[in-house]
Amino acid sequence: MMNRAELLDSALDSLPEGIALFDDEGEVVFWNHAAEMITGYAGSDVVGRPVPHGLEPLAPESRYKSIEEAQAGRGVLINARHKLGHQMRTITRALVLRDGLGGRIGMAAVFHPAASVDALPHGATGGDEAVGLSQAELQEHLQAEFEDFAGGGAPFGVLWIVVDQAAELRKTRGVGACEDMIEKVQRAMAQGIRSTELFGRWGDDEFLVVSHEHTPEMLAAHAQVLAGLARTADFRWWGDRISITVSIGAAQASREVDEGLAQLLERAQEAMEASTRVGGNRITPATGGR
Repeated sequence: MMNRAELLDSALDSLPEGIALFDDEGEVVFWNHAAEMITGYAGSDVVGRPVPHGLEPLAPESRYKSIEEAQAGRGVLINARHKLGHQMRTITRALVLRDGLGGRIGMAAVFHPAASVDALPHGATGGDEAVGLSQAELQEHLQAEFEDFAGGGAPFGVLWIVVDQAAELRKTRGVGACEDMIEKVQRAMAQGIRSTELFGRWGDDEFLVVSHEHTPEMLAAHAQVLAGLARTADFRWWGDRISITVSIGAAQASREVDEGLAQLLERAQEAMEASTRVGGNRITPATGGR
């Protein structure tokens, strides 16, 4: 049976927002899975240490001049730096942590990607024209992209995305509720789609992104941004707010192996399914390829 601390850790780790807990010396004592996805830093990179260089703005003491300001409800816009080096904008709230007698024992930062994010390298942020391709349109463009790549064209990869809550919501609340949620997720992620990318529905609960990132690491970083944006989707049904997460498989096309478009998509799908098997809200790089 889990003890109280394990239950608390598990509960915090399941939240869609990044959670960072700091002791009164300013060192990180807890870093949940969403914080890993948003920043690129694993818990083992930060726990027991001050926040890494570039993430200092997330530390509550660096932003708030008083406890009253720290507890202001909606949070503030923070510019920090992802582990891979690109700029990362988050909406961040701070909470003062106290013991049973009211004494201050530390602080917490609760954060999620801002609705408008700076573009990562190699692309400009797209608009509505990048949104809403059908599966048939995506298939047609995908084939052209793959043929161009095989002929020496620009690197590209695919992100296979599934909305974790969609199947259960369809079963418990109906098709209408599920479609409304899917539309909210699509609009949220569209804010991170660039004009050079393809994006659209790839199934009942799934999306596909065709991206021109240069490396698997950059593709995974882009997936982290999209996953963070999906979590910002404000979906309510009959007054209930439903938290949304996505699972993503990321597969980079490679000239080092002999594979066709079907094999590339299979690798992306298998990686996505690996994310869902461990509980969702994950990004899994595909095996094989380069």
